[in-house]
Amino acid sequence: MHELTGALRSYAWGSRTAIAELCGRPVPSAHPEAELWFGAHPADPAYVTLAEGTTKSLLDVVAADPERELGAAAGQFGDKLPFLLKILAAEEPLSLQAHPSAEQARAGFAKENRDGVPLDSPMRNYRDDNHKPELVVALDRFEALAGFREPLRTVELFRALAVPALEPYADMLASQPDSQGLRALFTTWITLPHQVLDTLLPAVLDGCVRYLSAPDASAPGARPFIAEARTALELAENYPGDAGVLAALLLNRLTLQPGQALFLDAGNLHAYLRGVGVELMANSDNVLRGGLTPKHVDVPELLRVLDFEPLDLPIVLPEPAGDGSVRYHTPAPEFALRRFDLIEGAGQVPLTDAGPGIVLCTSGTARLLDGATELLVPRGSAAWISAADTGIRAQSVDGPAQLFCATVGEGN
Repeated sequence: MHELTGALRSYAWGSRTAIAELCGRPVPSAHPEAELWFGAHPADPAYVTLAEGTTKSLLDVVAADPERELGAAAGQFGDKLPFLLKILAAEEPLSLQAHPSAEQARAGFAKENRDGVPLDSPMRNYRDDNHKPELVVALDRFEALAGFREPLRTVELFRALAVPALEPYADMLASQPDSQGLRALFTTWITLPHQVLDTLLPAVLDGCVRYLSAPDASAPGARPFIAEARTALELAENYPGDAGVLAALLLNRLTLQPGQALFLDAGNLHAYLRGVGVELMANSDNVLRGGLTPKHVDVPELLRVLDFEPLDLPIVLPEPAGDGSVRYHTPAPEFALRRFDLIEGAGQVPLTDAGPGIVLCTSGTARLLDGATELLVPRGSAAWISAADTGIRAQSVDGPAQLFCATVGEGN
């Protein structure tokens, strides 16, 4: 086991306080800090501190001896670490986006390579050939848009806003309340001519203002779409005139409490709005954007990968694992996630099946032990555990501590 130093990513939507505070650095930070990557993605690998005090990228550590570092997972995932663990801190909404399937990613990556699009080009959609199922666990209140809402419920939202210009679209969806109806409406809205969008969007936003200003708006249950209306207004303030604001009205609006999680598979349209979370995904950085961003937007490619099937609220609750941890179950073969809540004085807890894995501390300080060897992992820090490291145990130091342990998917 070795200390693992994450790669800090700065994006405009990031926070100047959350990651800095988590890592014990002064706040505010000089720039918005959006993500802290703990993994072996070629774009920004984390660094392992070796026994002699030198550092080496996790990408190079794995490549030098994949059988030792990855064990049985080496052959299955092409001698590559199959997952990427992050801390994500959103102060402002992320782009409206989806991720491709594995087949779509391979085809898209190969095509852009043939077309000569540089890997670091801002016009690039596919930065690798992998898919990107993802799980995010809330560390504080975490708000998101995720997956298409059940169509008839969306019709109720449109009619509750009482906007005459919305009625044709409400009728359109009501007449075909299924994935094909959602595809037709989303495609219509995301490709609206500017002169139509410039009329429709202000009318919808005025309807949101009226809905929130109604005398009964604060009465419990009287206005069931308050969060949706507020989100539309907030998105419009950040991205005026963006068709993605309309598209956001088609999505489930979720609020995760600390410890709750959200899982998204390929093709699910989503946008994280605000909050801090631990994010675990397949080792990919492929994003297809449809709006709410100054970055590259490729609507035709997004439409090609989107899954328009309505999505039930995709909240994942932790389940006791019987080893002192809770597990967040997903169907992804690339990763699995457990959370350990360590109690002071409770003794050592075995990190069963820990390697290959990354252990991240999100509160307090933990001590990892491997025989006579020990490693302190304070809040905001992480450790790399290879497949050759067995019998790793953890205990809290000076108070309770929380650990997230990311490993290869169950059954692999």
